[in-house]
Amino acid sequence: MTTQTSIFMSTRNLNRIIVMLLFCLYVPVAVSFAQKQKITGKVTDATTGAPLEGITVRVKLSGSGTLTGKDGTYSIEASPNDILEISAIGFAPQSQSLNGRSSLDVQLVSTISELNQVVLVGSRSGGRAKTETAVPVDVISLTQASQPTAKMDLTALLNVAAPSFNYNKQSGSDGADQIDLATLRGLGPDQTLVLINGKRRHQTAFVAVYGTRGRGNSGTDLNAIPEASIDRVEILRDGASAQYGSDAIAGVVNIILKKDVNHLYVNAGYAGYYDRKYNTWFGRDLKQYKNNGPVDGNAFSFGASYGIPLGKNGGVINLSGNFLIQGKTFRQVLDTNLAHKDGLPVNTVRRSNGDASKTTGGGMVNLELPFANSSTTFYAFGGYNYKFSDAYAYTRHFHGYNPSSSGRSDRFPTDAQGNLIFYPDIMYSVPSPGGEPADTVFDPHIQTRIRDLSAAVGIKGEFGNHWKWDLSNALGRNDFHFYGDKTFNASMGASTPTHFDDGGFSFLQNTANFTVSKEVPGVASGLNLAMGAEYRYENYKIYAGEAASYTNYDPTFNKATGAQGFPGYRPGDEVDANRSNIAGFVDAELDVTNKWLISAAIRAENYSDFGFTSNYKFATRYKLAPGFNIRGSVSTGFRAPSLQQVNFSSQYTNVQGGVISEVKIAPNYDPITRAAGIPELKQEKSVNASLGFSWKPLSALTVTVDGYLVKVKDRIVLSGQFSASDTTLNETLYNTLNELHIDNAQFFANAVNTTNTGVDIVIDYTKRWGNQRFKALLAANIQHMEIDKINVPAALNDTYVHRKSFFSDREEKFVLASAPPVKLGLNLDYNINKLGVGTHLTYFGKTELFGYGWSGDLAGTGINPIVELDNGSKEVPELFKYKGKVVTDVYASYKLTKNLNWFIGADNIFNVHPSLGYVQGAKLAAYDGETGGPWDSVQMGANGIRLFTKLVLNL
Repeated sequence: MTTQTSIFMSTRNLNRIIVMLLFCLYVPVAVSFAQKQKITGKVTDATTGAPLEGITVRVKLSGSGTLTGKDGTYSIEASPNDILEISAIGFAPQSQSLNGRSSLDVQLVSTISELNQVVLVGSRSGGRAKTETAVPVDVISLTQASQPTAKMDLTALLNVAAPSFNYNKQSGSDGADQIDLATLRGLGPDQTLVLINGKRRHQTAFVAVYGTRGRGNSGTDLNAIPEASIDRVEILRDGASAQYGSDAIAGVVNIILKKDVNHLYVNAGYAGYYDRKYNTWFGRDLKQYKNNGPVDGNAFSFGASYGIPLGKNGGVINLSGNFLIQGKTFRQVLDTNLAHKDGLPVNTVRRSNGDASKTTGGGMVNLELPFANSSTTFYAFGGYNYKFSDAYAYTRHFHGYNPSSSGRSDRFPTDAQGNLIFYPDIMYSVPSPGGEPADTVFDPHIQTRIRDLSAAVGIKGEFGNHWKWDLSNALGRNDFHFYGDKTFNASMGASTPTHFDDGGFSFLQNTANFTVSKEVPGVASGLNLAMGAEYRYENYKIYAGEAASYTNYDPTFNKATGAQGFPGYRPGDEVDANRSNIAGFVDAELDVTNKWLISAAIRAENYSDFGFTSNYKFATRYKLAPGFNIRGSVSTGFRAPSLQQVNFSSQYTNVQGGVISEVKIAPNYDPITRAAGIPELKQEKSVNASLGFSWKPLSALTVTVDGYLVKVKDRIVLSGQFSASDTTLNETLYNTLNELHIDNAQFFANAVNTTNTGVDIVIDYTKRWGNQRFKALLAANIQHMEIDKINVPAALNDTYVHRKSFFSDREEKFVLASAPPVKLGLNLDYNINKLGVGTHLTYFGKTELFGYGWSGDLAGTGINPIVELDNGSKEVPELFKYKGKVVTDVYASYKLTKNLNWFIGADNIFNVHPSLGYVQGAKLAAYDGETGGPWDSVQMGANGIRLFTKLVLNL
């Protein structure tokens, strides 16, 4: 064979081999392409659950790709064993093997600043990036917010995280010690609507009748929601009654529950207050006050959550719970030398002054279960929370040897000869000044047991031409039960018990709603249309306590009535009231162009008790330049008078100007109320307007500024008190008060019109490089409120005293001090490798409040309150000026293992306290504030430095 022939043969064999190899490669590929199938799914934000638009979905082997639609869905063809690659700027990319699946849902994890999260509240279009909404929304990751701080409840966490969110820890204010009522933009606690997973949350049964904030209001107990169950909190800072209904005048708080799977989260912590300046343990040599050691308010918390996958279609059930036990705090001015700058006399008004103790525990379930081969999903969530609290009431003195105290032997059990029956475990002896004999005193305890239950179920899906629908029902019930402990019914003498069932109240709310929505792509750059209907039923009950808690067994009425501290609810207070309302709404969002968004909503509601109302909202956002949006809104709003405000009835003990008295709060329909000329309660109405911008000059920096105006007409508040000794009252009212043997009466009324103006500023800078991360967040609120008008009923508009009794100078100050005029928060956090450090600085602006007034003919009424200077030279206004203060929190964290973090630090490390609540030069008139202590309830609290440590486990 020749060489040429050999080469030819070798070449032919090589060609055959190549052809065979190509054939072998071609067959499986051809078969693979022949077996391609349609793959569908949905891409959502792993943190928010919101659908993500414009996400790239690419088939790895074929290289074909598509983008997700506005609802996050996609459709593409791929072979059963191919791989999908999902990616987008700002999210961590993912690769998912199909493994024969024809449906694949994906959750993407955000890698950018929290301010750019997709938010759900305020829009029914499936969510928008935070900086592209038409109205301002705060998004707070609760897991991150709750770790580097001593604060252990939701309300306190939000107070330092959101610019216009405010609350004040109450003390000595009956049930308000246990319910932390919060406000938005300086409005009432019940003018903010709370949602859970977008569904209306029920309010507490409690009505604030005592305490410096939210008087006459109910609200939602945010602390009844386990912190461990919450993924994030969205705070819509804009009127939203037209979208969500009653209570949304100030805005909406939407709490999104966790629904991650196979993730165990545990947070265990300790905190305690160490206050050498005002803790009574450091003044125990005075022998005047109770104490609980050098570190008090000791708190232990434990929270956990875990998500379990359900079925084969992406279902999940997340189980979570929290437990907290916290001790009392004891705070007084320990320097009793009046010659010193901040020296004050012994506080005889309330010897046990401080925060109540509490034990609380609860759990939450969040479930989603998609149906196989369907767009339909069943969901349910709900929980139970129990809280027990014990607070001290005002001090009772038997003799009153101290000149600043009142001897009230009618509050003590005595024998037939009037001699004191001494109870050593309740009463105690205190020294008196000037060589006077020691006095015998006791501090009644007010206990509460609060049970909160909620359950929501629903089903959602699609029908027709991509119409989305959602049908749900949410039920909630709150029960608030009072008890008196370590106290007496003095009218029973030696037979008095020392523990009383004082009765209480409950509130039930059931809300059913149905909504439909649809993306209409053919209109401009996209239209989302939503509409729906809602039916709500509410029930409010007051139930009486045991007879000994409210009865006066002394036929002469020389002894005080009922249990001291908190006389129980009487059979005459009992009520079982209900109402219903039905509502319908239409909500539209139109992307006129890629730059211009407009949205509008209109809502009509009809209540069974007060009638019909309708409201509207218009909002817009325009992209002036890349990263710069202007936005604004205008709306009307309403809040229906709550069943609590319409039906609340109580008789309680009050202390004004050092005088203990019995006060009757008469319900709106009561003959006393009618005799006073108080009209039936009607809805509060509002007009809201906002204008602002969002700006992202750098990828790491975001700035939002939003100004607002809120005018509210006919705000429902609790009136001042009318005295049974006032002979100038109309005859019917005067006679009724005296026949009931009560000293004062007050009422709920549409008493005031207000205007709030302000601006919210949020500046967020987040920078990551290498193994380091730095975050700076400035959140500020500057606001001003004016009382435009006081709506005095004609029957009480006859004299200056009656007009001012209806709503006194003191009550006006309380409304105006609902929020400080300036609140600034600066958070600085730095992390490198396993170590993190940070500081949170919060500035609370100046607040002014009036006392009751010790001097003059109107002493104790809060009308033009004045006090006499200690030297007797003149009388001056009793105005307490609480100066602006900065509170500094610091922390450090260390990653002990991959899954375990340790936090340690101190809140209020410089031990800052509010200014003392007294008038300079009138120290003998101190303790005339609402709490009976050295301070009123103002923003930073009065407990001082709080040390903490926490362990956080993530598996």
